[in-house]
Amino acid sequence: MAKVNPHVHQLHQPLPTKSPTKHTKTNDISFRDALQEATQLKVSKHASERLKERNISIDDKQWSDISAKMTEAKRKGVTDSLVITDQAALVVSTKNHTVVTALAKDEASSKVFTNINGTILMDS
Repeated sequence: MAKVNPHVHQLHQPLPTKSPTKHTKTNDISFRDALQEATQLKVSKHASERLKERNISIDDKQWSDISAKMTEAKRKGVTDSLVITDQAALVVSTKNHTVVTALAKDEASSKVFTNINGTILMDS
């Protein structure tokens, strides 16, 4: 009879396997939905407050155009950028598709922007 090592546990039954998980329609996220969520433009709380207190209004089309340019800049290796519109200067992170802060354009003319590696000029 073979000697059994008491410090080694021998399995006499197969390990239980998990049954396949059934996915419901609400839990399934398509690649397209995940991509869209990842590229959805976010505005930080700080930037939102700056936009409001500086009375900067950006319409949906402009936000869409800014978002598209941020995606393009990210593909070119830009991680942090300055976006200049006809009325504002926005510091954005293309890494997480977020507007970090906002200044009225007239305020921006006398400022020095650091920690950016790209600039996006938006047409009026």
